[in-house]
Amino acid sequence: MTARRAGFVALLGAPNAGKSTLLNRLVGAKVSIVTPKAQTTRSRLLGIRIHGPAQVIFVDTPGIFEPRRRLERAMVRRAWRAAGDADMTVLLVDAARRPDAREANIVSGLGAGGRKAVLALNKIDLVPRERLLARADRLYGSGCFGDVFMISALTGDGVDDLLNRLAEGLPEGPWLYPEDDLSDAPLRFLAAEITREKLFLRLHDEIPYDTATETVGWQEFDNGGVRIDQTVYVRRTSQRAIVLGKGGARIRAVRQAAQRELAETLDRPVHLFLTVRVREGWPEDPERFRDLGLDYNV
Repeated sequence: MTARRAGFVALLGAPNAGKSTLLNRLVGAKVSIVTPKAQTTRSRLLGIRIHGPAQVIFVDTPGIFEPRRRLERAMVRRAWRAAGDADMTVLLVDAARRPDAREANIVSGLGAGGRKAVLALNKIDLVPRERLLARADRLYGSGCFGDVFMISALTGDGVDDLLNRLAEGLPEGPWLYPEDDLSDAPLRFLAAEITREKLFLRLHDEIPYDTATETVGWQEFDNGGVRIDQTVYVRRTSQRAIVLGKGGARIRAVRQAAQRELAETLDRPVHLFLTVRVREGWPEDPERFRDLGLDYNV
């Protein structure tokens, strides 16, 4: 009988490298929200995949960038801590973007950790092969990587090979989560994240980063349906008006889109109710940091 394996794999990368898309692809279900905006992921989120005798526990981390605010500093620290705690680390690089200082800083940080990571060049469908090979050679030459994979998280190209390597590289041991778990996040958190995704997709500029979504009520009905009450927090009164939209049109569209996805995800009727409130200091609120699993004292 093949021995079981289990362990944690941290997914690192710059903002918008495609980590959340890759996580959902690897798990085979949507466990992390995906938007075209940078810094969408704020907290640690686990996605769990059984692959042969291995239970691979993926850690989706905030994108690593040069932080300015306390919340951003806490997000970046959380990402590096996840890499240090994990059994394996994958650096996901957007191959369609030119190398920049952020990429160099991340590679330098990996080198300072003293453990070899797995390099995954993403979005290979958008880049000529010769450019991919040159990028892979240059990064591999840093000495930080033991394996290199070329993938497309969006289409799935190369992802199975990456998954095979990660499953084989985990330590032997019992599985750490029940076999049917896809994530460690409670449904209330995942529901709030789905609504936050819909907000991000409909808001522009800095406003999405000044919003937070919290599930404040969850009522089960005898017919299998569920009522979910959520609060959307913004920092300023002017932002509340923008989130609501003219005549409430924007928040109504957000509610409808989130309600549809929640019904599909939970496979039952969902009645979603949203309230938008001003909470001026929420990005500096220690309680909010605790909810996100972030260190306030950064």
